[in-house]
Amino acid sequence: MGRIFEKRKQSIFKTAAQKSKLYAKYGKQLYMAAKNGVPNPDVNPALRSMVEKAKREQVPSHVIEKAIQKASGAGGEDFQAARYEGFGPGGAMVIVDCLTDNNQRTISEVRSCFTKTGSKLAATGSVAISFDHLAVLSFKGDNEDQVLEAMFAADVAIEEVESKDGYITIFAPPAEFFKAKTALLNALPDVELETQEITFLPQSSKTLSAEDLPLFEKFLDMLNDCDDVQDIYHNVALPS
Repeated sequence: MGRIFEKRKQSIFKTAAQKSKLYAKYGKQLYMAAKNGVPNPDVNPALRSMVEKAKREQVPSHVIEKAIQKASGAGGEDFQAARYEGFGPGGAMVIVDCLTDNNQRTISEVRSCFTKTGSKLAATGSVAISFDHLAVLSFKGDNEDQVLEAMFAADVAIEEVESKDGYITIFAPPAEFFKAKTALLNALPDVELETQEITFLPQSSKTLSAEDLPLFEKFLDMLNDCDDVQDIYHNVALPS
């Protein structure tokens, strides 16, 4: 079978590992969304949004259903949110969001990623202050006035509506996410949202040197390999 088979085998194992990581990530997030509300997507907007997001990422139905069932009492997990902030290679600002059932394990793994790349953990809030925490909804379109009218009619406290390059993007406080999404879909029922998330957007971006960029990318890979890490936000302008 030779070298070609070995390469193919490695590719299969890598793909399987990536899928396993993705399923585990959504399993935790779905569990938390169901546990913090009602384990029924029809009456729990946060859970419904997470189910939709998981399906877009091609997470199998049985993974979704199992996570919701566990939140209904069929499992003993007790995950908690944990957020870490710090400065990565080249002074990049980084926020790491985790879901964990063992805080000591999680902080140890995250700290190791920082330490091994010459990065530094920072006090809570010291990095987040340089980011905007926002709900973001984005879709193809150009009728900015129609979207503004829909938001105002539904009394949604938006931050901004941006029309750029054939896309309209709504920025709103995180607490307004579901209200803004509902108002938009009521006004434009055929719209297909390409982005619908609550995220941290850097107030300014940073370009790393040719020496720091590979180390920063390694740093991101190390964090992504941590099972408890769910999302990583940073201010680095990565090459496309």
